[in-house]
Amino acid sequence: MTEVQPPAHHQFPTPALVVAQHAARFSGTIATPRKPQSCISRYIVLLAVLASLLPIQTVGQTPTPGPSTPKPTGTLEGHWAGTLKAGDAALHLILHITKSPDGQLHAKLDSLDQAVYGIDATGVTHTESSITFEVPNAGASFEGKLTTTRQSLEGTWSQNGLAIPITFHREAPGAAGRKSDAIFTSEGTWQGALETPGLRLRLQLHITHDDKKQLVAALDSLDQGVSGMPAAKVSQKESTLNFEIPGVGGAYEGTISANKDAITGTWMQSDVPQKLNFIRQDQPLELSRPQNPVKPYPYVEDDITFPNAKANIALAGTLTTPRTAGPFPTILLLAGSGPHDRDETLAGHKPFLVLADALTRNGYAVFRYDKRGIANSNGDYASATTEDFASDAEAAIAFLKTRSDLNMKKFGIIGHSEGGIIAPMLAVRNPQQISWLVLLAAPGLKGEETLLLQSKLIAQASGLSDTQISASLAFDRQAYYLVRQEHDTAALEKKLNDLVRVSGMSTALPPPALQSQIRLISSPWFRYFLDYDPAATLKKVTCPVLALDGDKDLQVPSKENLPVIQAALEAGENKSYEVAEMPGLNHLFQRTETGAPSEYGVIQETFSPEAINKILAWIAAH
Repeated sequence: MTEVQPPAHHQFPTPALVVAQHAARFSGTIATPRKPQSCISRYIVLLAVLASLLPIQTVGQTPTPGPSTPKPTGTLEGHWAGTLKAGDAALHLILHITKSPDGQLHAKLDSLDQAVYGIDATGVTHTESSITFEVPNAGASFEGKLTTTRQSLEGTWSQNGLAIPITFHREAPGAAGRKSDAIFTSEGTWQGALETPGLRLRLQLHITHDDKKQLVAALDSLDQGVSGMPAAKVSQKESTLNFEIPGVGGAYEGTISANKDAITGTWMQSDVPQKLNFIRQDQPLELSRPQNPVKPYPYVEDDITFPNAKANIALAGTLTTPRTAGPFPTILLLAGSGPHDRDETLAGHKPFLVLADALTRNGYAVFRYDKRGIANSNGDYASATTEDFASDAEAAIAFLKTRSDLNMKKFGIIGHSEGGIIAPMLAVRNPQQISWLVLLAAPGLKGEETLLLQSKLIAQASGLSDTQISASLAFDRQAYYLVRQEHDTAALEKKLNDLVRVSGMSTALPPPALQSQIRLISSPWFRYFLDYDPAATLKKVTCPVLALDGDKDLQVPSKENLPVIQAALEAGENKSYEVAEMPGLNHLFQRTETGAPSEYGVIQETFSPEAINKILAWIAAH
């Protein structure tokens, strides 16, 4: 597999704005599972100057077709098809204009090539023959007038200082590719998957026609988090469908079944053919997660609510206990960075569900909980720091101590990623309470070093050049300098926006993605994490420690972090610790090809059995 846009919810979200720029512009590669590629195939939505033209829809969201109520011809109301052109590139748009009972016009846009539907337009003003509106998500605006025939709407699309002429032609209701108005039998939404032992890459194919009655298509790689890769050379001759995805160097040829509900064919990429069949349906294929336990469980599962009085919030979690007689040795699971629920759900996986199941089946009581402000826990996630999450963990320990069926004299913590930072904090503060720690992919380096190294490694896996990576890291350092110098959040966000604008990245990163990155860098969590030194805390930990990391972890790389953890434990004269590198495992402890975050959702394995067995054996010995 090759690197694509990383999932938004992975551990330690990369705050590198330049890397984020490339992730947004180069939306990814579908690599045939049998022959992983070594670098990203760069896919540009339109051109670099137009890459932020329209936002990409969330993968898996069912497209919402425009209003279908017929409107009288000759008015602005109705459905309009147009093509936004820049050089040889083109973006096919459908404009839906409706009128509310108060006489006000409303507008929505569909981007056929990107499979983005129902984009809201705001600030609509109009006369009988002209209309203007804005598209906030794209930082764009449109101004147009009806032609004398009143069957075309000529105007100008403006964005990032560019003025692009565009003409919309009136279309019949539903001409955006709905089945009832399809011209070709291939039109519609199709689901398929590339499969090989251990890997399953789900794909969603959108096919429709444009204002010239020509086929257009877009492909979503659901498990890689990539949506709307435009197809080229889309054609249907009788029952044979062909298209190419230039951005990934792939091509497809398939045969449409007699009843028009299936396509049987072959995906070709890197000269490797791969069987790929599609079925006609709107809902994506189900995820394949064979390690997820199936109810009824052979243990007791209780949903729990407990308070953090210090923060004046209530948190919610799940306690699993064996069906045998207690009290049970007890384990607390602490998730990595990001808005995680109690199962640490990400990329379609539930690592903590799988881990808690294995531990409980082996005789342990296990507690896991939703982070503050997430799922069933209340509180403000956005304003919380690592220190606040540590406070929540201390509240969880206080709750566990109230349970008579738990043996808190045999109590340990398993922390993943940022959870592996929090666990040592708690062990230092409560040396008599915590018997042992297991640190999974825990950083040993300072926050800034971790972030820069992560950015570099993921960029390298994505195929960026040394020059691009150097520019990215230089930009990151400038941003981090601003974070340390400017303590007013509003002022910091303004300076970061100015820095992005001066660098020219504002033309390549969609506004919502840009603002999300800026909010992350301006957040209290980021300010705290940037200068936090895990090694200083690890030197004070006296209880037994097991530190594990996969040798293909690109987010907290083992070769740079495990030696720091070991040195810190040695410096603190910890008398019982083990530091081990797990071959072939990534940041989530999955067996992997490259370790790239884009592989997380494609891999069917949630948590390596070898890693689980290593954890179980070590805990039993301590």
